[in-house]
Amino acid sequence: MALLRKINQVLLFLLIVTLCVILYKKVHKGTVPKNDADDESETPEELDEEIPVVICAAAGRMGATMAAINSIYSNTDANILFYVVGLRNTLTRIRKWIEHSKLREINFKIVEFNPMVLKGKIRPDSSRPELLQPLNFVRFYLPLLIHQHEKVIYLDDDVIVQGDIQELYDTTLALGHAAAFSDDCDLPSAQDINRLVGLQNTYMGYLDYRKKAIKDLGISPSTCSFNPGVIVANMTEWKHQRITKQLEKWMQKNVEENLYSSSLGGGVATSPMLIVFHGKYSTINPLWHIRHLGWNPDARYSEHFLQEAKLLHWNGRHKPWDFPSVHNDLWESWFVPDPAGIFKLNHHS
Repeated sequence: MALLRKINQVLLFLLIVTLCVILYKKVHKGTVPKNDADDESETPEELDEEIPVVICAAAGRMGATMAAINSIYSNTDANILFYVVGLRNTLTRIRKWIEHSKLREINFKIVEFNPMVLKGKIRPDSSRPELLQPLNFVRFYLPLLIHQHEKVIYLDDDVIVQGDIQELYDTTLALGHAAAFSDDCDLPSAQDINRLVGLQNTYMGYLDYRKKAIKDLGISPSTCSFNPGVIVANMTEWKHQRITKQLEKWMQKNVEENLYSSSLGGGVATSPMLIVFHGKYSTINPLWHIRHLGWNPDARYSEHFLQEAKLLHWNGRHKPWDFPSVHNDLWESWFVPDPAGIFKLNHHS
């Protein structure tokens, strides 16, 4: 009996030791390795979830930039990093507008654009001189302004975002494509096409096919154009293909030979992009670039269609902060008043 009692005591001791070892392993499995896993998983997630959005802030239309930023920030839970690009004399005002308004919570960087990079590359004559403003060409120089990101969104300032910008960022770019745009032939049926007389949606509206340099490209004049007011860009491909250098080449050639139909399309910045990206770009979901809202103050979309749209673009002369314009109520709902009182809405003649 004494021997049996000792055996039972030994077995009980071994059982207790075994349980202690199991508990010890469980506790440490839930602590030390977990920290390692967090370290390994957090870094890629942090890199993936930061979405860089580039938008310009011109002196006379800074209110547009702030409205666009407000609409983006308010409609997503994603981690957005706004790169707000301006000329030197506007940088202080940009910072004050953001920091002294409801936008103070956004994550942003202010980037100075040096217009000297454009010297000798822009023809002084145009039917729309506002399109010759230096910031209109920022989209050509994205890799020089944005360094640590693989994928970047560029937006014109006269847009409002109604969807989650994460969806736009998730646009798939085909292998070898440096950018994605919206085709101009994807005009929605909801639009009153009859009132958009003169609207250009082919290369004929942007390039002067009487010029030899244009003819030699071998691009059909009826080829559908695209709008570069919304861009999803791959910075690695952009740099690999030397896109900026190609664009500068066609800017310089235009100065020398006047290659673009600026009187028709008005696309001083669009034309070089149409040439450089011809047949080499991916497409954006059409609902992520509903445009031409600034083309004609008498042309309107249906209310249902506007609700479905992810992004609205008032490209054209008739801006939503000015008179006359259409659907300005949608834009004004995102307007952030200027703390300095300089930028004011003008909705009356």
